[in-house]
Amino acid sequence: MTESDRGKKIVKTEQEWQQELPEEVFNIVRKKGTERAFTGKYEKFYEKGEYHCRCCGALLFTSDTKYDSGSGWPSFYDGNTNNIGEVEDVSWMMRRTEIVCQQCDAHLGHVFEDGPQPTGLRYCVNSASLSFIEKDDDEL
Repeated sequence: MTESDRGKKIVKTEQEWQQELPEEVFNIVRKKGTERAFTGKYEKFYEKGEYHCRCCGALLFTSDTKYDSGSGWPSFYDGNTNNIGEVEDVSWMMRRTEIVCQQCDAHLGHVFEDGPQPTGLRYCVNSASLSFIEKDDDEL
């Protein structure tokens, strides 16, 4: 995503997304699926860098806010709210807050109010919805 692309909504047909994404990723990010707990690429991953949307490249999280919540999914206590939207989710007879990419509407996971300080939030994210870019400490 270039600087001039920021803020522009990415709109593609379901068929276009399906052609671009591996089936497992498509089912998670476009069909609101979920990885099985403790199986995701970034669940036990602690390199320094940035986590971006797998579909459009929007910056979502940095490694500075990642922590081990014990939930089985990558967890962050803070995110880039310019690129993360919240949607009420009442599926599976539960009331939760879904998180989506503001740029392309990709399903990322859910946010809960049981995280550590300073925010008290736990962004619980599917690894399949993320791409990672390694950065040095002075670049974060």
